[in-house]
Amino acid sequence: MLTLFLIIFVDLVGFGLVIPLLPFYGEYFQATPAEVGLLMASYSAAQFLSAPFWGRLSDRVGRKPVLMISLAGIAVAYVWLAFAEHLWMLFAARAFAGAMAGNIAVAFACAADLTEPGNRARGMGLIGAAFGLGFIFGPAIGGMLAGDDPANADYRTPALVAATLSCIALAMTFLALKETISPEVRERLRAMPPQSRWRQFRQSLTQPAVLVLIGLSFLAHFVFSGMETTFAMWSRRQFGWGPEQNGYIFAFIGVITAAIQGGLVGRLAKRFGEPRLILLGAATLTLGILLIPFSRDLPLLVMAMFIVACGFSLISPTLVSLTSLQVGIDNQGGTMGVSRSATTLARVLGPTWAGALFYFLGKDWPFFGGAIVMAVVVVLALRIGRWLSMSATATEASTTKTESS
Repeated sequence: MLTLFLIIFVDLVGFGLVIPLLPFYGEYFQATPAEVGLLMASYSAAQFLSAPFWGRLSDRVGRKPVLMISLAGIAVAYVWLAFAEHLWMLFAARAFAGAMAGNIAVAFACAADLTEPGNRARGMGLIGAAFGLGFIFGPAIGGMLAGDDPANADYRTPALVAATLSCIALAMTFLALKETISPEVRERLRAMPPQSRWRQFRQSLTQPAVLVLIGLSFLAHFVFSGMETTFAMWSRRQFGWGPEQNGYIFAFIGVITAAIQGGLVGRLAKRFGEPRLILLGAATLTLGILLIPFSRDLPLLVMAMFIVACGFSLISPTLVSLTSLQVGIDNQGGTMGVSRSATTLARVLGPTWAGALFYFLGKDWPFFGGAIVMAVVVVLALRIGRWLSMSATATEASTTKTESS
């Protein structure tokens, strides 16, 4: 588990290097806020299409080969990004990176392989902590490399450093990561006719709880990705900030995320249960998003971002953990792939929607809209226990019917 943590951490440092810079990079090529939203969405659009493929492929050929292929492809994409000379090249490089980004879904499947059901939330939280730590160091380093002047920022060096880090993660995967899915499971999946695999997969997705949990993940990521996309443009207009200041803010979010997901989520889930933790995270994220447009000074903004980080750090890994507990081992990779596709679809629509609100209604509206969406999540989270009961009842009925026949 530690090896997987280190691989994802190194890779996510590279990912974090470029995320706070992309809105400024887009505006450097004269992109409008709406076009910046589309730029941020292009990565996730490609990832949305590819994630189920990578997840199911990892079920059949193993997690390690898929991780290696995706890390190599992402390194190439960062080099392409570094030498972009036109806006369309930014879009193309980000789309290619998204198509190769099978590593995230596979990482969650690895975590599911390595943890017992009772410790699943802890395992998912540990992977989330790697994300958080990546976002501590990545944005801060990227911001320092790019500089604090958006008009004269250095966008090439952070992208090349990100490519180097992906190569390091690739080497670590090759040398240190052991395959996490057993040969017996892979052989069983290979022997299954395609229609049998898809029948099992569809059965897992027809469970009410799985559909609801994936839907809540979609909405939470929809809001959070919209905030990520528009925050740099908002802070530039609100405070005159450049890449460096935004890098520090995103690094601050990473600190909170790592602290909560690395050590707190597992203990809170055991004490209060996943459904209550999801409700708490949703309510907290709603409050934090709503506070951002009212932040006219740094202390209030830091408090708002702290609340946002806490809310998202609670709800995201808990939803993934609870989703993985609803399906059997044969469908872990596929279900994690679909779950990841839902969140990446949210990262397509969320930035597009937030960028359009920013452009047409004003800089504060992405956050007002996000708070409204999260209020809907809070209402739905109140009913999670009922959906879990419905899902358990349906599973028992299906099992009884199979045994009797």
